[in-house]
Amino acid sequence: MNEFSYQKREVIRMTEPRVARVTEIIAGSPKGFEDAVKMGFARATKTLRGITGLRVVEMRVAIENSKIIEYRVRMEVIFVLET
Repeated sequence: MNEFSYQKREVIRMTEPRVARVTEIIAGSPKGFEDAVKMGFARATKTLRGITGLRVVEMRVAIENSKIIEYRVRMEVIFVLET
């Protein structure tokens, strides 16, 4: 079982009200799904602050000449809006 095959839930206690936003991104990698997630997360951190989680919504592959050429993930990025 790899690190993406289960969903971990944790309870976060908030001392003050927070509002979060979800944005969707798509990332790809020729190496594998795990690498695609890491690449997508790395890119998201360049633009978004306050990321609290990711949810992989979909996994696909691109095929050319009967070979997998790219692993793609569609992810929801959750981040807290600044006050």
